[in-house]
Amino acid sequence: MITTVVTTTVTSVTTMLDFGMILGLVAIIALAVFLCAKELATSSENSSHRSLAKFLDVGIIPLVIAFAIIVIVTVTEILA
Repeated sequence: MITTVVTTTVTSVTTMLDFGMILGLVAIIALAVFLCAKELATSSENSSHRSLAKFLDVGIIPLVIAFAIIVIVTVTEILA
């Protein structure tokens, strides 16, 4: 009975860690794409592209915060 509970718990924790790692990777890729799109839109002369650059800040700011948290957690895991 205890072996089954321990095995189930370990499997659940491992699955959640893998999900978190995948979610973090998706967030980092999305941040890179948004930053590239903003840079391209900012360098354009078109006013609609400049509006797009301002609109992309809505997505970039939370992704930068998520990236900072990912970096802090990773550094903490390495040092601990």
